[in-house]
Amino acid sequence: MTTLSRRTLNRALLQRQFLLERADLPALEVIGHLVAMQAQEPNWPYVGLWTRIRHFTHADLTTLLAEGRVVRSGLLRSTMHLTVAGDFRRLRPVLQPVLDRTAGSAHFRRNNAGLDPAALVAEGRALLRTGPLPRRDLARHLASLHPGRDSRILAGEIELRTPLVHDPATASWGGWGTRSSVAVSDTPVDPFHPAALRDLIRRYLAAFGPATVADVQAWCGLTRLDEVVSEMGAGLRHHTGPDGRRLLDLPDAPLPDPDTPAPVRLLPAYDNALLGHADRSRIVADADREHVAPGQARVLPTVLVDGYVRGTWSFTAGEVRVTPFRTLSAAERQAVDDEISRLLPFLSHR
Repeated sequence: MTTLSRRTLNRALLQRQFLLERADLPALEVIGHLVAMQAQEPNWPYVGLWTRIRHFTHADLTTLLAEGRVVRSGLLRSTMHLTVAGDFRRLRPVLQPVLDRTAGSAHFRRNNAGLDPAALVAEGRALLRTGPLPRRDLARHLASLHPGRDSRILAGEIELRTPLVHDPATASWGGWGTRSSVAVSDTPVDPFHPAALRDLIRRYLAAFGPATVADVQAWCGLTRLDEVVSEMGAGLRHHTGPDGRRLLDLPDAPLPDPDTPAPVRLLPAYDNALLGHADRSRIVADADREHVAPGQARVLPTVLVDGYVRGTWSFTAGEVRVTPFRTLSAAERQAVDDEISRLLPFLSHR
């Protein structure tokens, strides 16, 4: 097995994430390659695609959402993601155990003690039978059925246990921050098939590899994948990481020269390039992780310099402000400023 350096892993990740060179591909193809794009706040996937696709426009994604070819829903790690509609139908059943585990956590149990989850889901699906329903209206109907309980938590459990997709209008580009007016609708998905799980692992490696089984699990939220990976044996290539651990990869996946230049990139909040591994040292130093994720469930927008996270950024009052972790050289600062000047018109779009 070949031993790969941390820098080799960095360049491989950047290449597979379209961060070494912007892609001349349609947004639908890029989203499909990435499997899913973190979409806790609707605007951030637009930034993630802008930084990966040459000549990307807001309409490129808004049209896909309006046509239902891309959907927003709970998926990886029980968090909101954008994914190609066909992938959502195939992969949501594979990842449903992750969402069910979250729905069974203490936060929900305290409110929903004594309720049968299947009966609660049936109530929610009945309310959604006539079409999309705003989250607040779903909660209001549930409040009348279950007085004395927090109906927002009841609605949240239904959304975790049921494949609900968000209204394209509130999943698209708009005001910054979370949207209180999101509407949800029930959508059919395919039956679970073990082949879909193996396909999920292969597609993860195509976009995030080489990686360990622990990395795959950290990305998707599933556990106990060792046996599945072992069964895939001959269909995977094996390497050794800088720490001696076994890394998995696709047989024909590219491994770029570790000395390949990496341009400055501005990643959106929650970008999966940062969240796609248990060991994130291939893109962010351990000492810097607390600056990237300073609070519970927060992952700030980041600046990549020479392929690694070197700071965070924010967009406030029409300006992009960068907070570097360490002093940037004059050339590095100029490259960051140049990328900001290219991104700013996109961020300011109304």
